[in-house]
Amino acid sequence: MPRKVLLGTTKGAFILHQQADGSFDVSGPHCDGWPINHVICQPGSGRLWAGGGGEWYGAGVWTSKDDGASWALSRLTSGQMDEFAAHDPDFAAMVGWQAQDYPFGTEFSQIWSLHLVEGALYAGTKPADLLVSRDQGASFARVEGLGQHPSRPDWNGGAAGLILHSITSDADNPQKLWVAISAAGVFATENGGATWARRNRLSNTQSCTHHHHPAAPSGGETGHCVHNLVRAPTGAGDVLYQQNHHGVWRSLDGGRSWEDQTEGLPSTFGFPIAIHPRDAQKIWVLPLNGDMLGRYPPDARAAVWHSTDGGETWQEQRAGLPQKACFFTVLRQGMAIDDAAHPAIYFGTNTGSVFASFDEGRQWQEIARHLPTIQSVEAL
Repeated sequence: MPRKVLLGTTKGAFILHQQADGSFDVSGPHCDGWPINHVICQPGSGRLWAGGGGEWYGAGVWTSKDDGASWALSRLTSGQMDEFAAHDPDFAAMVGWQAQDYPFGTEFSQIWSLHLVEGALYAGTKPADLLVSRDQGASFARVEGLGQHPSRPDWNGGAAGLILHSITSDADNPQKLWVAISAAGVFATENGGATWARRNRLSNTQSCTHHHHPAAPSGGETGHCVHNLVRAPTGAGDVLYQQNHHGVWRSLDGGRSWEDQTEGLPSTFGFPIAIHPRDAQKIWVLPLNGDMLGRYPPDARAAVWHSTDGGETWQEQRAGLPQKACFFTVLRQGMAIDDAAHPAIYFGTNTGSVFASFDEGRQWQEIARHLPTIQSVEAL
């Protein structure tokens, strides 16, 4: 079956379709060129969702029922465009604007993440909140249990603002979900979102020492500024991995405690992390040189780092990647792996390139270039 890659970018959603010769054709921009932070699909149905927005548009979720051929928008909040149009009839006519009430007013400006759990579509927002749709994205309600968490007054935004960027779940038990918020940490529910527990505690192992950095506070916590969170495949138990502001961490108990798996990597800083669809020990990360050092590959030489033992040891994978004057960044949702028998790994850059490996990272190739800044990658 041909592979397909879904991209969220600063100038719309794009879809990469694999051709008979193995190359990829680019479709897009979709979603009227909106800034799109995340695109997901319902496998086998042709249904896609794209979440995004910003200060100008407000927040919204786009839905396609025909594999991206056409899209419909559910706007959730208003933006500066509405303020302009409400006071300028000529501008309103030019953009086809009509006054309407939005279900969440001006409460948030973007949808940052999407996740499908059986019949429920979850959406993370900026500022951080969690929404759920029971009608395939036509309407959304707030998951009140998270929004009313006692720690809420202490949540602080990272450099990108206070965002709920990662949502994952237990395929065997849809009542169990985990989310990651920058900069508040990891939260988990085991009752479908009614109540949530904050799960940031370090394990008791000696390797889990405190990093002296605001993103890794003292008091036995891994660091609230989580960059990306993934859960192990079905059957592996509640194994979680996160890349945060100060390293790669693993939890064997659903986030109740975390162990530092960073040793062996060239940097503690990075954004995405990917996990094999059937092997909880195989993970991939893309280290960057540091928060204040430019956020590009160390020594300006691109490499994906791979572990086959859950982060106990790491191997660099460079073949096919630029090894000179490489200054791109790969953002927090910018890496994905498909679930094929021989899974392919993809990552997208802020310079508009998409790289793919069809042999678990041993060899890489550029399959698309000159796209807008890539915010997210998902793979089929």
